[in-house]
Amino acid sequence: MTDHVSYQGTKDYIVSNDLRNSVNISVALKRPLLIKGEPGTGKTVLAESIARSLDLRLIVWNIKSTTKAQDGLYVYDTVQRLYDSQFGEQNVSDIKRYIKLGKLGEAFESEDRVVLLIDEIDKADLEFPNDLLWELDVMNFYIPETGETITTKHRPIVIITSNAEKELPDAFLRRCIFHYIDFPDQAMMEEIVHVHFPELEDKLLAEALKSFYWLRSVSGLQKKPSTSELLDWVQALTIGGIETDKISKEIPFLGALLKKNQDFDLALRQLHLRGIDSPSRANSRGW
Repeated sequence: MTDHVSYQGTKDYIVSNDLRNSVNISVALKRPLLIKGEPGTGKTVLAESIARSLDLRLIVWNIKSTTKAQDGLYVYDTVQRLYDSQFGEQNVSDIKRYIKLGKLGEAFESEDRVVLLIDEIDKADLEFPNDLLWELDVMNFYIPETGETITTKHRPIVIITSNAEKELPDAFLRRCIFHYIDFPDQAMMEEIVHVHFPELEDKLLAEALKSFYWLRSVSGLQKKPSTSELLDWVQALTIGGIETDKISKEIPFLGALLKKNQDFDLALRQLHLRGIDSPSRANSRGW
């Protein structure tokens, strides 16, 4: 299969020209695409959009602090084999029965090309990215228990996300195409909201965005509200029947935007300084 693809985004995922070009270049160069950006900028959803756009299956490998590179290749279930040898009627001499491929192994063995998302790689330990270098380069790995080499049939499109919690090794970075997703400006955010709420009144959206970006500008927030919080807030405003002229004056349902106590208190103080009739803590957190 040719590596020439043309990703253009999807109707439910607004993509910038730079990001679209980064996706297509990474595929053409057969390099993983490393995506960074603050939470809520659509890093994970990008892989879903690519899969839908190109009509490919998406395989997701969610990385945790305890994840090892070996987990993505295969797991040898020695416990099950021991159990079967003692209590089962299975032929335990067939070790291959106890080999379970991980997400990377599954992507390699797929009969069709897939999109592989390695999500939040920076959550694992520092050696994790380096431990994947060989497999991501040569697109195969060896299983010593069975003497079998798993080789990719169709090179997967590899998307790797990071929240920049840790610095990634230079050797790993050299093998990736890198793209940082900037937080959407107001014009792009309007497009994103309209994708999810096409019938939304323009005036309500304008007032919501004005308050949203002001809130993000407040100095000292530990967790700025992201796109997902904005979408939840817009839905709350709509369902709650909030009058448009009250959005900037009161910022109702503030708890839909801010999720940390310190941020909530800071926002209430800033609203008070602006002379805004800031709602009570109870009313802002709930309905």
